[in-house]
Amino acid sequence: MAEDKKKIKITLVRSLIGSTQKQIRVAKALGLTKTNQTVEHENTPIVMGMVKAIPHLLKVSE
Repeated sequence: MAEDKKKIKITLVRSLIGSTQKQIRVAKALGLTKTNQTVEHENTPIVMGMVKAIPHLLKVSE
């Protein structure tokens, strides 16, 4: 039986201008391109690792 994974909402709250290329690539991989844009992902270790790479640019809620 498949386990239901929790969804988390990730919002880009700061601009990517002035960020390193690695930070920009992480944001784009999450699907974030514009400020105040929100995406929804499953709460997996891969996604949480990406969030922890750029916590100063994001707001995360469940």
